[in-house]
Amino acid sequence: QVQLAESGGGLVQAGDSLRLSCTASGRTFSSYTVGWFRQGPGKEREFVAAIRASGGSTNYADSVKGRFTISRDNVRNTVSLQMNSLNPEDTAVYYCAAGVVWTTTRPGGYNYWGQGTQVTVSS
Repeated sequence: QVQLAESGGGLVQAGDSLRLSCTASGRTFSSYTVGWFRQGPGKEREFVAAIRASGGSTNYADSVKGRFTISRDNVRNTVSLQMNSLNPEDTAVYYCAAGVVWTTTRPGGYNYWGQGTQVTVSS
């Protein structure tokens, strides 16, 4: 069992940066792939980024590639999402999730979810 909690969301202006954190409980956290997803108003939940259990591989959605960076610290049981050059299209509730399948970008491929943190980017 893994429990996840996101933090770091807020209201920022276009062009600003924000860093989200996902803190996990559970001794097996380091064995899970961790992904970030987001869900904007009236939209489906979409994949943002993922990092493999070892931290050696990362994957990004095309819409955030070059602007967002995912990292993890398996000692502190945290995964971070550094978001730069934010724009209003990035406005969404951001969720972290843990799963065992590295190759999936589908929300259904992840087993554990946090409650989400709101990110709002004003123009």
